[in-house]
Amino acid sequence: MSKLRQSIRTLETRGPDDEGIFLSDDMGLAQRRLAIIDTSAAANQPMWDKTKRYTIIFNGEIFNYQELRSKYFSAEEQKALRTSSDTEILLELFIKQGEGCLPLLEGFFAFVIYDTQTKDLFVARDRFGKKPLNYYIDDDRFVFASEIKALYQFGIPKELNYEALQLYLQLAYIPQPLSILKHIKKLEPGSRLVLKGSNIEVKRWYELRPTYDYKYVPSYEEAQKQLVPLLEDAVVKRLISDVPLGAFLSGGIDSSVIVALASRHQKSLNTFSIGFKDEQYFDETHFAELVAEKFKTNHATFRLGFDDYLSHIFDVLNYLDEPFADSASLPQFILCMETRKHATVAISGDGGDEVFAGYNKHYAEWQARKRSLAGSIVKMGYPIWKMMPKSRNNRFSDLIRQLHRYAEGAGLSAKDRYWHWASTFSDAELDKLIAKQTNDKISYSIINSVKEKYLSNINDDFNSVLKTDLDLVLASDMLVKVDLMSMANSVEVRSPFLDHHVVEFAFTLPSGYKINKTGRKKIVKDAFRNILPPEIFNRGKRGFEIPMLKWFREELHTHIFDDLLNEKFVKEQGIFNTDYIGCMKKQLYSNAPGNIVEQLWVLIVFQHWYKKYFM
Repeated sequence: MSKLRQSIRTLETRGPDDEGIFLSDDMGLAQRRLAIIDTSAAANQPMWDKTKRYTIIFNGEIFNYQELRSKYFSAEEQKALRTSSDTEILLELFIKQGEGCLPLLEGFFAFVIYDTQTKDLFVARDRFGKKPLNYYIDDDRFVFASEIKALYQFGIPKELNYEALQLYLQLAYIPQPLSILKHIKKLEPGSRLVLKGSNIEVKRWYELRPTYDYKYVPSYEEAQKQLVPLLEDAVVKRLISDVPLGAFLSGGIDSSVIVALASRHQKSLNTFSIGFKDEQYFDETHFAELVAEKFKTNHATFRLGFDDYLSHIFDVLNYLDEPFADSASLPQFILCMETRKHATVAISGDGGDEVFAGYNKHYAEWQARKRSLAGSIVKMGYPIWKMMPKSRNNRFSDLIRQLHRYAEGAGLSAKDRYWHWASTFSDAELDKLIAKQTNDKISYSIINSVKEKYLSNINDDFNSVLKTDLDLVLASDMLVKVDLMSMANSVEVRSPFLDHHVVEFAFTLPSGYKINKTGRKKIVKDAFRNILPPEIFNRGKRGFEIPMLKWFREELHTHIFDDLLNEKFVKEQGIFNTDYIGCMKKQLYSNAPGNIVEQLWVLIVFQHWYKKYFM
């Protein structure tokens, strides 16, 4: 009991409203609750069915639970329900349908149901992986949790997964099902796990399988008409809540569309945006305020200075229980922290870029595939871009950085180009960074099998690139970032663009509906052009990033180079090459830092994690 209680309390911010524990001779279940639907004590977990045979712990929301109650339960059965929660509907539906209930669920979830009679354990995760589930298994036990830190309490072996480390250094995140520890795995999106005694079976219950066959595709105009009600229905489903709800509003197309649709159904919708008061290049709150004014939302702008961001950098680092170096985690953390003062639930535009081709890299890929004149000119300019100063710190040097990166990848095969553009460190840079004794521990056959798993989807159809983004980047980076930073602040984030009806519809459309020479996310823009402020269509695409170059050179210099990357510590650690780290330090202070800030951040995050959990 004490280990279980210690374990669940590491997840307190995921569920500040209640703690529930079930313990028997051979099973222990514990849950921290963030109460959203039916906030009464009757809906706390673990929750039992009426017979006391089945119990459930559940993380997430089932948005169509009321529809499921009406469709699959008789009037008498509905009357016998003890709560108005989606948890009870999920449990009772599983009792009726078994794993056949999974395709009926609309929402996001990771849940576990235990059968006290057969001693079977059933575990499932939602279609696209919004909610996480990590597990460890040996000859004696099966332990699982939303976060790895909760597993540490059970004395699991802390053995570094060197293949995961190499992939992390390259991508800045760890692709599923790997984790940073050798013996911990992640249940993949759309998968279920059944434990019967000592036998474990894992299989996919859902996988998006585009046919890339557009014989019966609607016209572009008709597709726009179909998209609007699909997305509106997804938004309406996500407005259900028994606690205060709002929406993230960046002023980009995706969040603006979500706010436009939500405001039709909720008056004085609370909207929230975050910006930089010290640096106009990174601040986009003006666009958010235009949208908020258009739809009469109750808008709050959190415009913060560099010092405000810097003051929370260790809050983010300390929350991570495995290395994760998406630098947008910091503004995401602060946005959720500020939002929590006003609302417990926020709807967002997450997923729109992956599904409808919204990133700069998508336009670059389109140019490379079309062998456009502009793309050919950029490719020919490689020697020039290579010589010129590059960084993310201002508009001109960032443009040069992007041109250089395009020119590097344009001549590669589609699969190699995808991996190159997804990488923070190139293979050649990793060879210099990783110490020989570490490199000898890495199985490159495992690395290659992971790469092939994700890259095998890529073919001549541009939608195959988006499918790869959905499987790799969305599941292991974007959704991980949002889940971690929102749960660190006890906020639930809902993403209408990831409603499976919307995603499946998007993948029936030819890529030309999404991206062409005029730009990205074409159908979303055109479907909503008449209702959104025109200014937001004429802005460039910028990531949700923070300017860290100054911090690394000044405020964080001592912590980075005298502590985390201290030469004596790095030599004793034996993972990295100190000479190469010295070269990285010189590049940081040069006139052409290039991509060095992102690379150093990957190292800093790993070193902070390593010191916390391995020393």
